[in-house]
Amino acid sequence: MTTRTDDIMAVDTDHSAVDTDHSAVGSGRAALDSGHVDHSGVPGRSGDRRRPDGRIARFVARTLGDARTVLNVGAGTGSYENIGGIVTAVEPSAAMRARRPDGRVPAVNAVAEELPFADGTFDAAMTLFSVHQWSDVTAGLRETRRVTSGPVVVLTCDPALVRDFWLYAYAPAVLDTEARRHPSVDRIAVALGGTVTVEAVPIPLDCTDDFNEAYYGRPEMLLDPVARQACSAWSFVDDTAREHFDRTLRRDLASGAWDERHGHLRDRPTYQGSLVVIGSTPEG
Repeated sequence: MTTRTDDIMAVDTDHSAVDTDHSAVGSGRAALDSGHVDHSGVPGRSGDRRRPDGRIARFVARTLGDARTVLNVGAGTGSYENIGGIVTAVEPSAAMRARRPDGRVPAVNAVAEELPFADGTFDAAMTLFSVHQWSDVTAGLRETRRVTSGPVVVLTCDPALVRDFWLYAYAPAVLDTEARRHPSVDRIAVALGGTVTVEAVPIPLDCTDDFNEAYYGRPEMLLDPVARQACSAWSFVDDTAREHFDRTLRRDLASGAWDERHGHLRDRPTYQGSLVVIGSTPEG
């Protein structure tokens, strides 16, 4: 059974709880006016390009529940591993394993499709911003379910909603790539089985993590190539597409055309885009 929560009223709509740092949010326009982007005051720009956002992490933690042991599949550098439980990380990339900071558990060298653990080893499992990179999503999710006795949590983008973002007018090839690479919510739900919930995750205006929709109200930040590098879809498009994006967005920001269409987003505390948390618990 799959239950979907799309109504933003189902999440925290108390805007005072979002704690938006408007000084950081406003830095984008000032940077554009001065002709450069200053990385020093931008959230997520110091050291690790994928700095977890605690407000997004709470959605994952809530779905994991009170699990004592947690498997993190496709763990990367482990940026969201501090949300609770004793974590075992799995990461097939030697480069990513080497980048894991001191204090985080070393990651096991394995792929999602062949996890080296016995059935039901873990109380819960999670995979965050990762399933679109797996060679066989269905096999990987079934393996994750096999080794997990409780909830499995997937933080991902719903490909049916990816192209709704304003970026599509400037970089259609990037979002087409995103939509193709991300498995559908239905495919994930079927692979996991059990009782499945799908919850839309509101993105805060001053989101510290780096992905395209994190800059919904700070378009100037996406003019920074470093910010774009954190989203792998940009690596799948050619220089012509990147140059078209840069030229047309700069033009519309300078002329005010972007603000005429989307300026209301600069002050919107949260944005409901394609980001979803999918949770699966075994039946019975």
